[in-house]
Amino acid sequence: MVEELIEKLKVQIIETLNLEDLTPADINANDPLFGDDGIGLDSIDALELIVLMNKEYNIQVADPEEGKNVFYSIKTMADYIQANT
Repeated sequence: MVEELIEKLKVQIIETLNLEDLTPADINANDPLFGDDGIGLDSIDALELIVLMNKEYNIQVADPEEGKNVFYSIKTMADYIQANT
């Protein structure tokens, strides 16, 4: 189940953030989403991910410290969604 969710999240993130130069196959589920070591998302992208989580999964991530852990990678997002839905 988590693998299916990871693939779904990859597509949703690419579509939501208009990452037209990326395909789901380009994204490693364990790579950091933010910073130079990963996909390179920024704070505006973080807001979009918060909206995505709320709209698609009815999950609100309000605590910034929790958000750092939840949005570390696609795998951490998928684990959080599974634990909270």
